[in-house]
Amino acid sequence: MPPVAQEGNCLIYRGSNFLKQRLILSCLSGKPVKITQIRSEDETAPGLREYEISLIRLLDKITNGTKIELNPAGTSVMFSPGLLHGGPIHHDCCVQRGIGYYLDALIALGPFCKNPLQCNLRGVTNSKDSPSVDHIKGAALTLLKRFLLVDEGLELKVIRRGVAPLGGGEIVFRCPVRKSLRAIQFQAQGMVKRIRGTVYACKVSPAMANRTVEAAKGCMLKFLPDVYIYTDQNKGKMSGNSPGFGICLIAETTDGVCFAADGCSNTREESDTPSIPEDLGQEVAMRLLDEIYRGGCVDSSYQWLAALYMALGQKHVSKFLTGALSTYTVHFLQHLRDFFSITFKLENPEAEDDDVEDGDVRGAQKVLMACVGIGYTNINKRVN
Repeated sequence: MPPVAQEGNCLIYRGSNFLKQRLILSCLSGKPVKITQIRSEDETAPGLREYEISLIRLLDKITNGTKIELNPAGTSVMFSPGLLHGGPIHHDCCVQRGIGYYLDALIALGPFCKNPLQCNLRGVTNSKDSPSVDHIKGAALTLLKRFLLVDEGLELKVIRRGVAPLGGGEIVFRCPVRKSLRAIQFQAQGMVKRIRGTVYACKVSPAMANRTVEAAKGCMLKFLPDVYIYTDQNKGKMSGNSPGFGICLIAETTDGVCFAADGCSNTREESDTPSIPEDLGQEVAMRLLDEIYRGGCVDSSYQWLAALYMALGQKHVSKFLTGALSTYTVHFLQHLRDFFSITFKLENPEAEDDDVEDGDVRGAQKVLMACVGIGYTNINKRVN
């Protein structure tokens, strides 16, 4: 949705959709953003949700000089970003969303901070509404390494797990800073060579984890012999505040591309019927096969991140092959145009002859994203 209006440098939007995208791009571009009519139609709970306020607080912590104005009802917010400062940060994330919701913002902003990020986040490590920390470690950090070149100082460590609804998990995320990101041309996804996974169980019988592993492996071994799923059984303080179990599977290709899929058990609030480990294992295995079929050089959850790094790269042509674009990515490309006046060329590349065997095209239709980077330089790194 394009901005409703523009007052000088400030972009004005309506509604709560894609709030995180707008705040991230506001921090990077330095343009203030005003968002009005946030759930103003909602009679029971109008305005910003608690997890959105928690995200704004986190952005305030990693920046210096940010000004935030909220109206009393919480239905309008004015966000004027300061300089990205980084450094050591401790943040208690709202448990309405997984830590992945907040990590997405940190991964997008981390390379452009003045000081390397050292974040300690506490909350829900694995939830249904955000990518799990295992998913981010497998898919998003692999992508970030491609643009950083040297991955020294890039780390995501799970100290303890915490599942919804009460959380109690903790992670440490470290991200190095760069003066600029390189332009990249990446169009070879390669063939899937191995599948790795993690099944975790918190405050439930270890049998739950083992049954999930068996079901997921049963599906995967039909396609590939190299499948290894690690079980992470947590007890006592290391298992957070709520019972639950879940699985994250990562498929790695010969060209270093990672596709990920994850899932976790139902909480009592979500459903009266408890999750069956076999069903969960099979469901996530099928979801991973769907990701592999969609293909491209990045997981569908992080197409938007590839687009962001391409747009901010050096002033050279960047090309990146993805699967069919998700709705989230399409809106992110529109927001990139609003904030940075950059447009992408999108085309469907023709399948090569090697990819066609017996009239069968490998995977779904791909999209080739191309743009000339704006040559974004990390001004914060030079400011003393």
